[in-house]
Amino acid sequence: VQLQASGGGLVEAGGSLRLSCLVSGSSFTINVMAWYRQGPGKQRELVAAASRFGATNYANSVEGRFTVSRDNDKNVMYMQMNSLKPEDTGVYYCAVNEEGTLNTHWGQGTQVTVSS
Repeated sequence: VQLQASGGGLVEAGGSLRLSCLVSGSSFTINVMAWYRQGPGKQRELVAAASRFGATNYANSVEGRFTVSRDNDKNVMYMQMNSLKPEDTGVYYCAVNEEGTLNTHWGQGTQVTVSS
């Protein structure tokens, strides 16, 4: 299975970006799709997640600014990030969980840099 994240870049504070994660080559049903991030000198943290049935959850720090969505038919996940802040800077990773297991697959990261 391969996860391809894209959409990162450099943006000024208050700006927006849209991340995409395309999953290919999976032979399993994807349960949860999630975005994580790792800021400079910080641990990786969960940013947002979406279940196969549409339930979503967000880190408190992004609630109301970020929106995660997915297209189950295309195995694609998106995250619309609005009102970006410098503290949102980091490498953003997508991850998927196999339904019925604890197996998680990770993609390569995409860099998001928010300038003040």
